[in-house]
Amino acid sequence: PHSLPLCLIGAGLLWAGWFGFNAGSALSATPLAALALLNTSTAASMAVLTWAAIEWMHRGKPTALGAATAAVAGLVAITPACGNVSPMGAIAIGFGVSVICYCAVTFVKPMLGYDDSLDAFGVHGLGGTWGALATGLFATSLGSGIETNAQQLLVQLKSIGFTAVYAPALTFVILYGLKLTLGLRVADEDEYEGLDVSQHSESAYSLGSGSSIGGGSAASALAGEGYAASAQTRHA
Repeated sequence: PHSLPLCLIGAGLLWAGWFGFNAGSALSATPLAALALLNTSTAASMAVLTWAAIEWMHRGKPTALGAATAAVAGLVAITPACGNVSPMGAIAIGFGVSVICYCAVTFVKPMLGYDDSLDAFGVHGLGGTWGALATGLFATSLGSGIETNAQQLLVQLKSIGFTAVYAPALTFVILYGLKLTLGLRVADEDEYEGLDVSQHSESAYSLGSGSSIGGGSAASALAGEGYAASAQTRHA
């Protein structure tokens, strides 16, 4: 990320705000709101623990960025189920979403090569799909006219299928309209110079010598120097 501390601050703000999103949906201080709040934090916490354990086994150590990603994944997955599952169900949802999303961003994205710098598909797309599916699997309170978890699961599968068609179709229409009017990408020269300068006419950082960093070339050079210094420190 651009700044790991800012990334963690953002994840913390999301976590706190998600309580209002899920528990606040009850529109009153009721047992349902309390359950939604408890499940929200429980699923996110389990997701963080699970992701850290997977990273530890796969990479040799957990990372703060992984924890932030896992927290968002857990929050996304528990949202459709927060008022309909028990805390044990929330734990299962948090565990499952980390396994699914970690595999998606670590193995599936490099294998397929799709452009998703923020892992929106791997975390929000697949994490949300798991959450919708898990709502049917672990629900303790079912929808109107539904008598079994199997029936609820079928309803969830139908909603997932509809969304899987509707969202890409409308996204294609919107992107095509933008391509015909504003365009979808900046020129290669603008991207190399940096969007801060080419699109906003300002630089992100000013160095002590009076020079500034607002683009790809300078930022890449700085990143290279930082990597070289880090490598020298490791060798020392």
